[in-house]
Amino acid sequence: MQRPRLGHRLATAPGDVINVFRYTHRALKLVWQTSRVMMLGLALATLVAGVLPAVAAWVGQLIVDGVVAAAERYTDTTDTLDMLAPVLWLVALEGMIIAMIALAQRLLEAQQSLLRARLGQKVNMMILDKAGQLSLPQFEDSEIYDQLTRARREASTRPLSLVNRTFTLSQNLISLASFAVLLVQFSPWALVIIALGALPVFFSEARFSGEAFRLFRWRSPQMREQRYLETLLAREDSIREVKLFGLEPLLRQRYRAIFERLYDEERRLTLRRTLWGFLLGLLGTLTFYAAYGWVVLETVIGALTLGQMTMYLMVFKQSQGALSAGLAAISGMYEDNLYLSNLYEFLELPIEAERGTLAKGAMPGDGLRFENVHFAYPGGVTALHDISLHLRPGESLALVGENGSGKTTLIKLLTRLYQPDSGRILLDGSDLRDWQLTALRRRIGVIFQDFVHYQFPAGENLGVGNIDAFDDEERWREAAHRGLANAFIEQLPQGYRTQLGRWFRNGQELSGGQWQRIALSRAWMREEADILVLDEPTAAMDAAAEAAVFERFRQYSRDRTAIVISHRFSTVRSADVIVVMEHGHIIERGSHDDLLAANGRYATLFRLQAEGYR
Repeated sequence: MQRPRLGHRLATAPGDVINVFRYTHRALKLVWQTSRVMMLGLALATLVAGVLPAVAAWVGQLIVDGVVAAAERYTDTTDTLDMLAPVLWLVALEGMIIAMIALAQRLLEAQQSLLRARLGQKVNMMILDKAGQLSLPQFEDSEIYDQLTRARREASTRPLSLVNRTFTLSQNLISLASFAVLLVQFSPWALVIIALGALPVFFSEARFSGEAFRLFRWRSPQMREQRYLETLLAREDSIREVKLFGLEPLLRQRYRAIFERLYDEERRLTLRRTLWGFLLGLLGTLTFYAAYGWVVLETVIGALTLGQMTMYLMVFKQSQGALSAGLAAISGMYEDNLYLSNLYEFLELPIEAERGTLAKGAMPGDGLRFENVHFAYPGGVTALHDISLHLRPGESLALVGENGSGKTTLIKLLTRLYQPDSGRILLDGSDLRDWQLTALRRRIGVIFQDFVHYQFPAGENLGVGNIDAFDDEERWREAAHRGLANAFIEQLPQGYRTQLGRWFRNGQELSGGQWQRIALSRAWMREEADILVLDEPTAAMDAAAEAAVFERFRQYSRDRTAIVISHRFSTVRSADVIVVMEHGHIIERGSHDDLLAANGRYATLFRLQAEGYR
């Protein structure tokens, strides 16, 4: 297998290393914004936990030396209590210090746990807010989608991890400074020995952290594919077809194959990391026992007291542990910064600035115009070629054509989900780019053929059509009446409060036709919308239901501009204007009678469909 490579260069030069750590201050700022009180609490607990271990070691020396001195002065006539009183006070003091260290550690853990929840929520909201600013083409870009996936996987934990490691580093630096004050009295070379024992492990961990990050970025597309296969095998909206076609063995085999590829790389990295960590860790153990022998030797020859020996052995061990923990924190901070680059790389994606300011057009009543509109999907073929249309207020337009002819793309441009590559679209005489997006979309009610089945109560499934009236039960009922959904909704166990879908408890699943009526009713939630767009609105309905829906649609849309996409000619024949599209071109336009008289593509398709009913 080809070795994974990072999308952008990892730090190698000193300047690059500093650049990698550029997210540390941003993570600290993020935690500060999340909870200043808890961050100050972390700082205070870190200070206490960093200073007190050295104080405890020093008090321990005083205790041992006090005991030795008392033992040397002890006689049968000595008052034991008076003689040991100073030592007992030192024991009590050390007990208080240990208790304060334990309290500081508990406070650190508690505050970290609370911050983890709050910070995770804050970062997830930042990601969702950014996702809401992305355009539809950005969502459909696989590379940007991978960025979003990577950011969501690690973002909720890495900022707090980085902050915790920053405080851990601070705590260990404080401890090392206090230990160094004691060790330098023994010998400055003691500090060198401790450093030599810890640095090899640090460099090893830093290197493997970089390799782990490269692996993480490399396998993002494969992991997304794996999650997609999980969805196919475990979702009710796909499992029926998977079972029917016998796809389960194939999908499971692909799932296992992806796992094996990913696991093989991770296994090799883990084994190498473990082996080198063990071998280099032995150096630290050897240096500690070399220092141990040195202290014992100095004590034997009388250069150190028994209490000093006890203190220095403790300080050597704790210094080595503090240095190792501090270097591990630096290595972890390096790794966290690498992963945070995923978060900020996503948050800093450029977005198109909203330039529109209009709430009404320059020529009210002019209607909708497409002028020489051309559009191609990124990396794909051209979807629309030189489209020109004029639809006046109150007129109805039917779009007819084979799948892929550009009908739905036309609607996506109308709703500004995409921007034309050339040409322009005008509403009431003003370019759609100049309209305020919320004002524009308030005037348009759209139901796409791939509408969402929201796992919400029935009323809220209608309310999503107009967020301003999301909880308005009266609007629900009126919209359901217009969309012919009221009859079956009122028969549900809790009516408009009935949970729809199977994802949650007591959810009721609907038929395809019932879901389409729900979707049609959403369009009627926008009472102020004067442009109604229905994209294959009755594909899952029977003929009687379709006829009833369009009779109701004509009744309530007489004073509105209506655009209907359908393959059923019984639906489109009553439109004022019928446009036939093919490969992104308009090849015919006119009324039903005009197009039949022209005996072109429309007439051929109409007669073919009519023949099927004879």
